Amino acid sequence: MPVALCAMSHSPLMGTNDPDPLVVAEVDAAFEHARSFIRDFDPELVVIFAPDHYNGVFYDMLPPFCIGSAATSVGDYGTQAGPLDVDRDAAWDIARAVLASGVDIAVSERMHVDHGFAQALELLTGSITAIPTVPIFVNSVGEPMTPVSRIRLLGDAVGKAVSGMDRRVLLVGSGGLSHDPPVPQFFGASPEVQARLIDGRNPTAEQRSAREQRVIDAGRDFAAGVSTMQPLNPKWDNHLLEVLASGDLTPIDSWTNDWFVQQAGHSSHEVRTWIAAYAALAANGAYTVESTYYRPILEWIAGFGITTALPVTTAKAATRLHQHSALDLKADEPS
Repeated sequence: MPVALCAMSHSPLMGTNDPDPLVVAEVDAAFEHARSFIRDFDPELVVIFAPDHYNGVFYDMLPPFCIGSAATSVGDYGTQAGPLDVDRDAAWDIARAVLASGVDIAVSERMHVDHGFAQALELLTGSITAIPTVPIFVNSVGEPMTPVSRIRLLGDAVGKAVSGMDRRVLLVGSGGLSHDPPVPQFFGASPEVQARLIDGRNPTAEQRSAREQRVIDAGRDFAAGVSTMQPLNPKWDNHLLEVLASGDLTPIDSWTNDWFVQQAGHSSHEVRTWIAAYAALAANGAYTVESTYYRPILEWIAGFGITTALPVTTAKAATRLHQHSALDLKADEPS
């Protein structure tokens, strides 16, 4: 069954702490290209890999991966709140297939997701309910984390599961690239912070507003050069993009979790969502990256990237169709 991919960075600071308008216009153009790519593909199902930022998943139960068979967006940072249009049957089918492949994954009938999922769905499809969706949480914040090699195996299992579906499936990876925003770390945190990371669901409006303002202030300090946060690493980001575009993801297996942090910050682990999405695409055959956008954006505390990709066979078919249409147009021209 046809598959396509769009992987993208997200940032809660988009629209709140923006860079120069020319940069915003550049990013908007890249997103419009991605949306056009998606419209042309016309997906019937979106399978989205995304992290959580201690808004829905906490240390009271912290799985490395979880498939939501029902999910609700908490609406942080102004994203759309409410239930996602989750395809429950597809979610359970994928979960069974992943487990059968030997990759352990949890399932939730009451998943709560944050801007990591909602922003991507809104930017790419217009709404958290625009297209039936299967949300897959990939732990990218809470230590300890699974080895990155397991992410590739997760993606491979999901890709094989969707290959048997009689529908067009869009694979989305939402997160990264290099960045180290002020997300609290459980180990070494104060008892009060640890308690919030164990079960901080349903904060008051005042608590959520204060938390979001701290991140906004951090973004402004980072852009102003007065922050102690770890710098972005464009070299690391571009190396990752090159590996993903190569079609051979096995070199990633040797990358250690500590190396991610040293090179690109704690939240660089969010690229696990990209790795999973690309591995799922690779499970459907050789692929080609159709477009790549990248820019380090300090105001958003993000090495910011957007990529689209298709299986080689699909890309060739699209090229032939385009050439055929061009020939038809030329034939209709008056002599």
